[in-house]
Amino acid sequence: MSFEKVCGRLGFGCMRLPMKDGEVDTVEFSRMIDLFIAEGFNYFDTARGYLDGKSETALAECLVARYPRESFVLTNKLSDWCFEKHEDIRPFFESQLAACGVEYFDFYLMHAQNKHNYKKYKREGAYEEAFRLKEEGRVRHVGLSFHDTAEVLEGILNDYPDIELVQIQLNYYDYHDALVQSRACYDVCVRHGKPVVVMEPVKGGTLASLTPAARSVVGELGGSPASLAIRFAASLEGVFMTLSGMGNMDMMSENTSFMKDFKPVTEHEREVLFRTAEAMRKDNLIACTGCRYCVSGCPQGILIPDLFACLNDKVKFENWQGGYFYSNITKDTGKASDCIGCGACEESCPQRLPIRELLVRVKDTFEK
Repeated sequence: MSFEKVCGRLGFGCMRLPMKDGEVDTVEFSRMIDLFIAEGFNYFDTARGYLDGKSETALAECLVARYPRESFVLTNKLSDWCFEKHEDIRPFFESQLAACGVEYFDFYLMHAQNKHNYKKYKREGAYEEAFRLKEEGRVRHVGLSFHDTAEVLEGILNDYPDIELVQIQLNYYDYHDALVQSRACYDVCVRHGKPVVVMEPVKGGTLASLTPAARSVVGELGGSPASLAIRFAASLEGVFMTLSGMGNMDMMSENTSFMKDFKPVTEHEREVLFRTAEAMRKDNLIACTGCRYCVSGCPQGILIPDLFACLNDKVKFENWQGGYFYSNITKDTGKASDCIGCGACEESCPQRLPIRELLVRVKDTFEK
């Protein structure tokens, strides 16, 4: 399947935009958009939950108001928390169009599908409503984003064979992971003939900032760790778009520089990247992507991804900064020791991390 309007293999994931005083830095964001488009790319990805809705409105101001509608591709999503019953779906969709300042979305995805929330989407006819929106011209293509096992994905695609694309987490670290099942989910997409959109090719920045042991492995290849990670994902057959959550101009400049003249990874590069992943696992990093789905449901107000980042920082750099940042972060929010073990965080974690166990590790490291 070809999507005629899409240019290039790099997509702008608008989940981690440049911020200033709690708001999107629209000057910097506009500069990033200008470079992205000037280098030959045009795919933008957002959702209502990204930056508490500020991603959508920033796109309206910095992209939609400044470029002709047919010059860019815009993806949005129907999130689980945005509807309770079928009658809620269309009004919410209309609010998304209004927030983004557009009359249609090129792609509309059922967001973060898993075995639990899929039951609600199916019961309330969410997929059927999306296909009706396509018939009306309000949506050009219908797809889904996914965080669960290959078996669950197989079931969804069997139920809805008209789904046009699937967005999955895929990177060289998760490729053989038994929990994330990146390769298994990718194989399901290929078997069903569904084009793949890759999210988290750099695993929330983890594969851009490697441990010393991992850097020593990947160093023989040259190029930045981030560029190798993105190229790995973009090289797989059937992948038509690789998203990068670029938060500043430096990231944008680097990513467009190697993706505008895209070169697939070689077999040697793949082998080295898999060895790099093994080196990282031995360093015992927490494989958190910083999606923050766990934060909103935490009754103790623990900023879980931030605390995990402190521990990873300490592991990677073996210095005092992790502890310093931990003290700053927990001055006005929950500490790891405040966890009451309710498990709400683990239910919402796409990585299926044992968060409660990991918080004990954080506590033992920083709260002695």
